[in-house]
Amino acid sequence: MKTPNQQFEPIQKRARLFGSLILLLIVSPCIRADEPLFGFTYTTDLLPRGKFELTLWSTTRFLKYPGGKFLLQETRFEQEYGLTDKLQLALYETYDYTSAFHNGPFGATTPPEQFSYYQPGTDDYFTKGRFVGISAEIIYRTLSPYLDPVGLAFYEEPTFGPGFIESESKLILQKNFHDDLLVFALNLTYAPEFRWLPDDLNPSATSLQEETDVNVDLGASYRFMDNWSGALEFIFESEFNSYDFNHQSNGGYYLGPTIHYAGEHFFFTADFYEQMPWAAEHTDTVPGSIVGGRIVDNDFEKYRARIKIGWYF
Repeated sequence: MKTPNQQFEPIQKRARLFGSLILLLIVSPCIRADEPLFGFTYTTDLLPRGKFELTLWSTTRFLKYPGGKFLLQETRFEQEYGLTDKLQLALYETYDYTSAFHNGPFGATTPPEQFSYYQPGTDDYFTKGRFVGISAEIIYRTLSPYLDPVGLAFYEEPTFGPGFIESESKLILQKNFHDDLLVFALNLTYAPEFRWLPDDLNPSATSLQEETDVNVDLGASYRFMDNWSGALEFIFESEFNSYDFNHQSNGGYYLGPTIHYAGEHFFFTADFYEQMPWAAEHTDTVPGSIVGGRIVDNDFEKYRARIKIGWYF
């Protein structure tokens, strides 16, 4: 004869199975949501299989050398598709506009890196717009932060443009707490790039110049009410005039808040960052490019702001 505990075992097993199914249904939308909680830091959340997304990025970078003028407006249009629940593909088209005057080392007019093909005079007022290139993005998630101790994804983004090729690789980590209300994300980026620029010895000719960006992005986001999240991001960006970790030229630290809203078919993310006065000179730092503890070389600025607006289909 079965004991009372043995009689109730089948019922308990069914109850546990039912509870697991309910939990999976509750968690599944979170697993499959592609929410850009941060402005610069990526998470392991991807689009569900067969879903499509359009996103408009607008990034404004401004202010460098005291007394000078600088503005760089980066506009990027993204088309994203969930090939599987673990694999996401995307295309980007990027167009930039800049205006600069007495913004570089020692107050010289210095175009930003995307416009380094041009060589204005020290006292020229430089304005220009250009198509930067087309990017293809692949993100593959191997671990989910909702089902595994930590989320893990790998990111690859080659970019091809006039006189420019870049290959950007990321390792993306994500950890969730308090029923997924609190999200931490960490990105490690390695991005070698090639540019055909005017030769230093012969400005009428061009030569292939190499550079590698090595970045660390860290973000913490908290969902404080339905559909709304607030975050804080820390970014460290460094540049090397090589394909390894030799001949470092620059390093800048950025910190700032982010606000994010996500509806059923629409989202937006907005953030603002300030470069911290923690820059130091390195082997290949351009003389005069550190002012007030901040790097003002051609790929760095004091302030940056980004807005992402997206539509789900």
